[in-house]
Amino acid sequence: MRRPEEGPAEVFIEAVVRLVWGLRVEIALGGGAVTAGAVTSAHLGPVCGVGVVAVLVAAAIGVAPLRRLLGRVLFRARIRRQWHRGVRTARVSAFEDRLPLLVGIDRLPAGERLDLRVPLGSSVADLESAAEVIAASLGVREVRVRRDPANAARADVVVVRRDPLAGGGSLSWPHVAADRLSLWEPVPIGVGENGQTVTLALPERNVLLGGEPGAGKSVALSLPVATAALDPTVKLWLLDGKLVELATWAGCAEHSVGVSVAEAIDVLRQLRTEMELRYAELLAGRKRKVGPDDGMPLHVVVCDELAHYLTNSERREREEFTSVLRDLVSRGRAAGVIVLAATQKPSADVVPTSLRDLFGFRWAMRCSTPQASDTILGAGWASAGYSAAEIDAGCRGVGFLLHEGGVPVRLRAFHLDDAAVAGIAERAEKIRHQYREGGR
Repeated sequence: MRRPEEGPAEVFIEAVVRLVWGLRVEIALGGGAVTAGAVTSAHLGPVCGVGVVAVLVAAAIGVAPLRRLLGRVLFRARIRRQWHRGVRTARVSAFEDRLPLLVGIDRLPAGERLDLRVPLGSSVADLESAAEVIAASLGVREVRVRRDPANAARADVVVVRRDPLAGGGSLSWPHVAADRLSLWEPVPIGVGENGQTVTLALPERNVLLGGEPGAGKSVALSLPVATAALDPTVKLWLLDGKLVELATWAGCAEHSVGVSVAEAIDVLRQLRTEMELRYAELLAGRKRKVGPDDGMPLHVVVCDELAHYLTNSERREREEFTSVLRDLVSRGRAAGVIVLAATQKPSADVVPTSLRDLFGFRWAMRCSTPQASDTILGAGWASAGYSAAEIDAGCRGVGFLLHEGGVPVRLRAFHLDDAAVAGIAERAEKIRHQYREGGR
């Protein structure tokens, strides 16, 4: 960007200096090799000088540790150069004189993560407001900026060049062949954009899952349900608004209800009574919550197609169902009650805010609108760049998972086909029968 007071010569000199400074790492490496060759030539002759250069080049190519080191150095230099050029091209007024300092660079499956320190007189908000312009300047899919909670001058920036969750075959669940599991352990549910395994720690948490038909919601719900079924100490309570989605797990359940809202209310009331007795037991033992060694089983309520129970009934029944479910979600955590609720109609009139906000985990698969995505994740996330409406319809199982107090994580859920679900359910019924018979 040329300033009015600068002449052509000053602009040319500045451009050359910037080019040389940007290539300083490559120039230093090349210059070092040439200097080593020249010094050797001066003392031992030109043949030895050429030999030294050849040895250095061969070492850089043939020695794996050195090759990896040089690769990292050159990669960081290239990314630093691209980033600075992108910020300058975007013409962010706050960074006209000084660019954000790159403290660290890491490779990600989606692109790169940059650790930045903004210069004095600017803020991370300046960088965040220019994220779209910088992304366009870099020619990438997206630039995500997040302020470091511990330092207002630091920013975590992800340059998204590709979608690592798109395409490819289905992801097999790591526990698909397990004979027995514990719900007290984190449940692996998918793979994030950075290649990390994403898990759910269900004790003291509840899960709300939403998405349009065909987004992979039912398969995603089967992962925590399968884990609960393979833990013989867990008591399952099933509310199947579509009558067939949870039918496979009926043999593992304490109670299984179909489309009858009245029966669903009765089951939830029974569980609420269990919760009250549990709290009385905790009080007598001077304990605040259920633990894995207390001998008190976890209760898991699975409600598939929540919209059926909240809309397709008389007003009195709707209000009663909502009231009892809200009570279980709000007070059941410490008593070992876990609610897993799913709906394919994520709208505010189906899932009231007063109920949604009680769920510790909110998982949004593909939604038809940003508003539907916000119904699951919470208001404002779609405008902040976390919109399940932007997920490709062909990417089944891809969604955003929000943990209370956190930032939504984009992930692709593991897949369980019908045969795998049937096999797990059969094994779960057997171990539960053995558990009841005392053959733990």
